[in-house]
Amino acid sequence: MEGIGRSFIAHPARLAGALLTLAALSVIVWYLASPLFVRTYVNEAPPSAIAVIATATGGTQPTAVTTAGGQETPRVVASGELGYVDSLHNGKGPVRIVEAGAQHFVRFEDVTLTNAPDVHVYLSLETGGRWSEATSLYLGPLKATNGSFNYELPPTADVGSYQSVVVWCRAFRVLISWADFRAT
Repeated sequence: MEGIGRSFIAHPARLAGALLTLAALSVIVWYLASPLFVRTYVNEAPPSAIAVIATATGGTQPTAVTTAGGQETPRVVASGELGYVDSLHNGKGPVRIVEAGAQHFVRFEDVTLTNAPDVHVYLSLETGGRWSEATSLYLGPLKATNGSFNYELPPTADVGSYQSVVVWCRAFRVLISWADFRAT
């Protein structure tokens, strides 16, 4: 044991190399392990039934969509529950496609997802957590592991053709969770 200590003291370059290696390993371990216990929280309001339409001058003008009772109400088009993949990759809570006026949103409502590095959300034409980058609609990075949040869909999206939402870890190419939609 004394030989190892003298070896580092006698050779400062070895000591510096060992410290740099330790620092690099610490960063890698933190990157890989921290998502397992780091939680993020977001609580966005549900989409409102205010649709934004373009005017002839190129500006925007809010337009209210009202029901027979005079209240503005978004409509749930499809819904599903986040699924369990395994003990490290899973989610819990409802996911809905919501129509609010002329816009559509994917709404994660009071969900809990396991974290991972580089997590992204897609709408898939398939069910059961299967998806293809070529045919799926990319919604963006995961906004939070816990809470309620929305992803606005582009106006050109054919909402009826998407069968599920997929939460995918790009870094490890692994499924975190998914929700198969059923029409409401």
